[in-house]
Amino acid sequence: MNLINLLRNKCVQANADCTTRDEVLTIIAALAKKSPVLDNLPEADILKALMDREDLSTTGFGNEIAIPHCRMDGVEDFVVGALSVPSGAAFNAMDEAPVKLFIFIIAPSSHSNIHIKVLSAISQVLNVPEHVAEMLKAPTAEVLAENFLRHVRDEADPKQHDNKNLFRVQLQDEELFHDVLKIFSGFNSSTVMVSEAEPAANYLQKMPLFAGFWSDKEAEFCKVILATVDKQDTNETIRRIEQKVGSLDDRNDMILTVQELFYCAGSLNI
Repeated sequence: MNLINLLRNKCVQANADCTTRDEVLTIIAALAKKSPVLDNLPEADILKALMDREDLSTTGFGNEIAIPHCRMDGVEDFVVGALSVPSGAAFNAMDEAPVKLFIFIIAPSSHSNIHIKVLSAISQVLNVPEHVAEMLKAPTAEVLAENFLRHVRDEADPKQHDNKNLFRVQLQDEELFHDVLKIFSGFNSSTVMVSEAEPAANYLQKMPLFAGFWSDKEAEFCKVILATVDKQDTNETIRRIEQKVGSLDDRNDMILTVQELFYCAGSLNI
């Protein structure tokens, strides 16, 4: 879901002159129809879908704002638009006050999860009074769209950035540490970092409640290797590590965890 791309510039109007809910929805249906996404739908069908949704429950949730939306068969993508009515229109809002700013959505009948995310992203923008005030002052449609998009917290696009896994190796044996580090360094696609660590026993043994459970000697070596590895190399990386250290299930001085990454971009100099 990329809200910035879903706002259709042709579907934005500033300083509209209307006073009732039906007038607002009529203008919104006409604005939505300007998007090529809705070429195959009659404007009257769009208006009916919007009215049916409002009859179910108002989308005017107070503080002079509303998010009219509907789901329609035959729609392949989301259409988001904006309408400002600085003088306010009666819209059966929850707080019974006139509504001045409308951000609307025409959505596919499927993709309910995406629809919810779009609603949530829009409401986050409109929940800040300063954002609403700025949009209501917009003299033109272009400025209204710019003022809205300026405050959109768009989701990171995971495409092309979800092809790596994160390896985390905790080691208490210095010789094994060097062996494992060499394995990661052998993959050109890996970014590898090393950090210092200490086992909890070093702290617990100093607490009276846990006295006697551990020797007084603190573990002298404990390091953590963090490495990003291409998903296609994950099984081979694990195989090489176990080939060097033996079965990980039989060790008590090393832990390996692998985490699938939703988003991974950038690199570090080793």
